[in-house]
Amino acid sequence: MSYLCISFSHKNTDIQTREKLAFPNEENKDRFLKQVLNESITDEAILLSTCNRVEIIASVSNTKLASKNIIEKLANYSNLEFENLFDRADIYENDGAIHHLFSVASALDSLVIGETQIVGQLKDAFRFSLAKKYCGQNLPRALHYSFKCAAAVRNATSLGTGSVSVASTAVSKAKEIIGDTSSVKALVIGAGEMSELTIKHLLSSGFEVILISRDIKKAKMLADSFEQHIQVEEYSHLEKLLNHIPVMITATAAPYPIIKQEMVNDCAFDRFWFDIAVPRDIDDIESPNLDIYSVDDLQDIVDENMTLRAKQAKTAYSIVNKMSMEFFEWLKSLEVEPIIKHMYVKGDTVIDKKLKNAIKKGFIKAEDEENIKKLCQTVLTEYLHEPSLRLKTISKDSQCDLVVGTVQSIFGLNDNLSVFNKCEHAIKNNE
Repeated sequence: MSYLCISFSHKNTDIQTREKLAFPNEENKDRFLKQVLNESITDEAILLSTCNRVEIIASVSNTKLASKNIIEKLANYSNLEFENLFDRADIYENDGAIHHLFSVASALDSLVIGETQIVGQLKDAFRFSLAKKYCGQNLPRALHYSFKCAAAVRNATSLGTGSVSVASTAVSKAKEIIGDTSSVKALVIGAGEMSELTIKHLLSSGFEVILISRDIKKAKMLADSFEQHIQVEEYSHLEKLLNHIPVMITATAAPYPIIKQEMVNDCAFDRFWFDIAVPRDIDDIESPNLDIYSVDDLQDIVDENMTLRAKQAKTAYSIVNKMSMEFFEWLKSLEVEPIIKHMYVKGDTVIDKKLKNAIKKGFIKAEDEENIKKLCQTVLTEYLHEPSLRLKTISKDSQCDLVVGTVQSIFGLNDNLSVFNKCEHAIKNNE
């Protein structure tokens, strides 16, 4: 078994390509994962699709063949050329895959270093695959450790403070442009998680918020969740609002642009639109006094953020490096623990058998069985103590597989003793 990560992100893929690769709904994700797992070379798979990245995390028998197969299926899904995607993709195997996964979970690979949403998105992607039985043992182990790593980074650094996200970056840019935000109206399109974050940051920055969504009930519920007043409008008023409000931030899950050239009138005042959706919500539009920012256009704030957080990121990466190595040591220990357990179990079986024979033949009295059994178990424990310690030490050595196989053969133990360690994050809500 090998770990494999195939990554398309803001680092290697422009927004036009990312929006074609995006998976806007669970049906698309489900269909794609089924296709990937239909191939015998891929045993388990998780698909993470956000506004800035598409990641396929897999357990495979052959990394080269699996990479080619997965990217071929991505090419078919996105109607993009295989060669283009293969050349763009960052492909990580085994140690590199785990290091990348831990970096993603810890928000070190994000457009905005330290953004707080990615670990929740990764947990959602994991739960989806787990519920569909698209991952069983190998990926849950890796995901469990990635969440542990993300928590360690949050606790050891200040990267997760300040609610840094693409949404907060867009609001920061708007505030920088506008200056005095008092009495300035901002239109938010969409009623999902990103819109909720956007509203939170707009309100804290002094904007007056108007919310609009195709699902007005959901929009009203979202508006009611805030203490400050938020004006909710019917979706049919979208075109009018676009041409009367200076700031707009859109973050819907629409698979196509919802704002097009014909909806936009020329205005005498300046307008600033922020499209933080992938695929983009705003079509290619030209109009006087209108500036449109996509997620990739927020790079200047991102660069400033990276400079301020460079020292913290260095500490975070040292944690990722350390925990990546610990993960593989832990995997090795999982191979040894069942061996040790079965050595003791087999010893107990021999004790029980010999005691029954001794009682049957009259060598010992039945009423003494329990005390003699305790004595035998004490001898067994002391006898196996040193071999157990040595096996645990060897589990960290490159010769582990050879030694474990030898011990299994000598003691006649079952060679299929792998243990499934259920990941607590499969059943818990986001931390």
